[in-house]
Amino acid sequence: MAKFKTSKDKKNTIIISLGDPAGIGTEITLKALSSKYLNKNIQPLLVGCKKNIYQTYSKLIEHGISNIVNPKSLNIIDIPLERKIIPGIVDTHSGNASFEWLFNAVNILLEGKANALVTAPISKIAWHKAGHKFAGQTELLGKLTNKTTSMLFTAVSPNNGWRFNTLLATTHIPLNKIKNNLTKELIRYKLDSLLNFCLQFKENPLIHIAGLNPHAGEEGKIGIEEQNIIIPILNEWKLDHPRIKISGPIPPDTCWISSADAWNGKSIKNNAPDGILALYHDQGLIPVKLIAFDEAINTTLGLPFVRTSPDHGTALDIAGKFKARETSMIAAINNAWLLSQ
Repeated sequence: MAKFKTSKDKKNTIIISLGDPAGIGTEITLKALSSKYLNKNIQPLLVGCKKNIYQTYSKLIEHGISNIVNPKSLNIIDIPLERKIIPGIVDTHSGNASFEWLFNAVNILLEGKANALVTAPISKIAWHKAGHKFAGQTELLGKLTNKTTSMLFTAVSPNNGWRFNTLLATTHIPLNKIKNNLTKELIRYKLDSLLNFCLQFKENPLIHIAGLNPHAGEEGKIGIEEQNIIIPILNEWKLDHPRIKISGPIPPDTCWISSADAWNGKSIKNNAPDGILALYHDQGLIPVKLIAFDEAINTTLGLPFVRTSPDHGTALDIAGKFKARETSMIAAINNAWLLSQ
């Protein structure tokens, strides 16, 4: 693993793995690190290819984008690319690079040299081409730390400061496997994880849980999972947490309406849930991205360190065009610092 100068104040050191070099990770990182909205205490440590970072910087300057951080001022773990990468085209080499950068970043954290990790987007296709058979970064982080993880998306409304949280019960699995994965142990663990996160911001949070079937099964007429699995688990969980208000299963098509209203400042935000448990990936991610695309970030719960990432992907269609927005990366870096203090 590459060496670097250890910061004396590790609690402010935020490690940023730069994601797939064929994507927008390096671009949005350089843009984000110059932002006036970034907490000034943060000490970034980049893990990636130094040559690629400097080349990206030069190209941004050539395109008239000057509000970016100069790499000369950055602490960088240099893990060079094996060959030239073409923006927008992922392959074995780009997949290997993003995997190695993340692997090295995790090792630094496990050595206790920092408290938080921010991951730029990777390409799962590129990972698989390179022989890294993980469904995503979250799954690799769980493997490297031997921890059970949860994927939670959080955002703070620029309209009123209300925090919007959605946790996924299941993540990167096919639809036909979701039902069998929704065990009592899993749902209880995810509810506990969501509650513990929400308690950081509110003493008695309100939690909603989405139904699995249309209309939350309509009392068994459109599916029996709510009646046979979800409701008994919720009733049992409520007995163990009598002070916590929990509602559900709520029909998925209306579960996020009060959150959207609170986000936009159209209703009293205290009526909206502090956390929502979605039962599968797209059920949670579609409303999160519709409501708070630029501001939302992904954070992995259950790790021995804080991990956040932007809520978008590699954006291969605009990679190398230097028009990617850095808003979600700014939020990811700020939240990594906040949650690790």
